Amino acid sequence: MVDQDRTPEATDLRSFLDAGKTPYHAVAEVARRLIAAGFLPFRESEPWQLEPGARGFVVRAGGSIAAFEVGTKAPADAGFVLVGAHTDSPNLRLKPIPDSTSVGYRQLNVEVYGGVLLSTWLDRDLSLAGRVVLGDGTAELVDLERAVCRIPNLAIHLNRDVNTQGLLLNAQTHLLPIMGLERDSGDFSELLSECLRGTASSGARTADVLGFDLCLYDTQRAAFAGSHGEFLLSSRLDNLASCHAALSALLAAERGLEATRVIVLYDHEEVGSQSASGARSLFLSDLLGRLAVGFSPQDSSALTRAVSRSLMVSADMAHAVHPNYADKHDKQHRPMLGAGPVIKVNVNQSYASDGPAAAAFSAACRALEISPQHFSARNDMPCGSTIGPISAARLGMRTVDVGSPMLSMHSCREMAAASDVAPMIRALTRLFSNFSGLDSAS
Repeated sequence: MVDQDRTPEATDLRSFLDAGKTPYHAVAEVARRLIAAGFLPFRESEPWQLEPGARGFVVRAGGSIAAFEVGTKAPADAGFVLVGAHTDSPNLRLKPIPDSTSVGYRQLNVEVYGGVLLSTWLDRDLSLAGRVVLGDGTAELVDLERAVCRIPNLAIHLNRDVNTQGLLLNAQTHLLPIMGLERDSGDFSELLSECLRGTASSGARTADVLGFDLCLYDTQRAAFAGSHGEFLLSSRLDNLASCHAALSALLAAERGLEATRVIVLYDHEEVGSQSASGARSLFLSDLLGRLAVGFSPQDSSALTRAVSRSLMVSADMAHAVHPNYADKHDKQHRPMLGAGPVIKVNVNQSYASDGPAAAAFSAACRALEISPQHFSARNDMPCGSTIGPISAARLGMRTVDVGSPMLSMHSCREMAAASDVAPMIRALTRLFSNFSGLDSAS
């Protein structure tokens, strides 16, 4: 039967992926869904009054967002249960002076963001989205929503050895997309003007734009594929799929839990998290401090006590075994597409999982009759990392690294199993609904 794995959760993820073309658009979509569910927006610059059961969210720098539901007991006594993920994905972004020309073509000057699989951005119909900042300090989301540029491959007739010696790309000279012919088309200001026409500040002129953060993206929408529709193909699966799972679990969880529930979706994970809004910032610790002290204003140890009882789930996509490169995985740790959530372990702390944290996630899976998979890298290959170790070290909070399996990670277009979407949401929902605290001493 065709589309047998197209669950409501997978279909909703497909819509979420299409909406989240940049970190700023992803955060806007998360905020929209939170508001629709009754969560209230808070600002870091203002004082907060919180009561048990209060639900809210806060945005930092446009690309990071944290949402919470205050528990019925003080965090110092019941702890936090958190899920963290990241909103950014490897891509190409415009440099401050984006106009470039070469032998009669108009091009865009771009910079590589994160660990991009460069060749996958060739021969794609690319558009432009992100945010612009106007003279009055307001930021507007923009999206051209049409193909405006392309990075053409060099014909094999001019590169005869490409199939035997491999495609070698110079990020400075080979990745500049073509947006028009110099004699016929305008410069970047024309695109910027088109961007502004679709915003709330549609009367603004390009001269009013004092700054921008603009990303290229593939215009091909997320889609189901495979003989039975079992695969989900899309840009930005890493890591919007985990953002979607965290948000969906928070919204689906039972109300009235003693512990305070939090999700935090960071920008800048793909470039090391070293920013004012990334996982190395004080964004999460500031939020947890407010939530802990709000219940126990006279207790200077409220946050420390809360953290000692808490669990964080670092949710980031996991490497599924590739049928053409199975030797790249450890033989005993080969996650499969369609086989459910993956617990990731690295004893050198590239992942933050330890026995008790992994057991807490496994218990949630077992209660739902889900069998988690496991990933551990080969000993002769370096291991990637996540926000997990960063957050664990900054907060002193027990953390488990998990993710749904995928192929083509960091490609312009990635691949996952539609049937893996719901189990991760269910496992995280179970944790949010049943968490009763951990002991940091064990």
